[in-house]
Amino acid sequence: MSNFASGTQPAPGLFRQTPPGIFPPILGLFGLGLAWRRAAEVYGGPPDLGELILGAVSLLYVFGVLAYLAKFLRAPGVLLRDLKILPGRAGLSGATAAALLFAATLIPYGACAAQAVLMLGLAAHAVVACTVIWVLAPAPLPQRRITPIWHLTFVGFIVAPLAAIPLGAVQMSEVILIVTMPLAATIWIGHLVVSRAHGVPAPLRPALSIHLAPICLFGIVGAMLGHMVLAQIFGWLAVIVIAVLIARVRYLTASGFSPFWGAFTFPLAAFANLMLILSPDNDLFRLLGAISLGTASIVVPVIAYRIMKLWASGKLAVVTNAARI
Repeated sequence: MSNFASGTQPAPGLFRQTPPGIFPPILGLFGLGLAWRRAAEVYGGPPDLGELILGAVSLLYVFGVLAYLAKFLRAPGVLLRDLKILPGRAGLSGATAAALLFAATLIPYGACAAQAVLMLGLAAHAVVACTVIWVLAPAPLPQRRITPIWHLTFVGFIVAPLAAIPLGAVQMSEVILIVTMPLAATIWIGHLVVSRAHGVPAPLRPALSIHLAPICLFGIVGAMLGHMVLAQIFGWLAVIVIAVLIARVRYLTASGFSPFWGAFTFPLAAFANLMLILSPDNDLFRLLGAISLGTASIVVPVIAYRIMKLWASGKLAVVTNAARI
């Protein structure tokens, strides 16, 4: 059953119902900006476009964090209320994962600032993951069933090495890679069992694309750590998975546009990044990198714009049933 509420509610006042649903598309925009930064290295172009995107997204992210903090500081209990519903768990997990990409964005401009944001992001993501466990443990069985959102919450730590490796935290990144791979495998298998038994409601099908994100991140981190065989394996696996998702796009989008379309953004950006990092050793990956980057440059901003437009109109908080104070 969808977690979206129906109907309308009176406006709750400035930042009193900031929806966590703003953060998944911001995560995707960060990934897009980093992909353009990497494309400048791969294709030898100017880095201006990537830095322009990352600068704009950083401002949007900081504004979104401040907007949510304004709600949280007024009533800290809203964190638990938001984490009790699926869109809230996806949004807040996306918010803390985006902090890790924000850290990667800052590296060329200041290693100390990037390291501080990285540590804060890791701590915040750990708090969200532990709180989700605490919220779900006593919940009824249907609410505790494995969903692709679990990747964001429990495997999302794999985003950290994108900043940690350039900052010199190689050993920590190795540990994160080793720990998160079996977690992701458990979620893939668990959700396959659940979806076969209970099906996937049409409004929740866009979240299936999240299964692609860990594959891409494992490949990216593997390549950054020098594990090129592992990276190549995940690269080919990502190609297979995205081909399946493209073939099933009508199934994934059967319910029409919704805030859950934010789930399409960061896997697509992650795929572009993976293809680009593998492109020096494989012409097919180089071609797919260019195609996926071009596609992501259209799809990700369009989805992000539509979701931000819902936020500006006050509708996003209503349809995602965000906690209000």
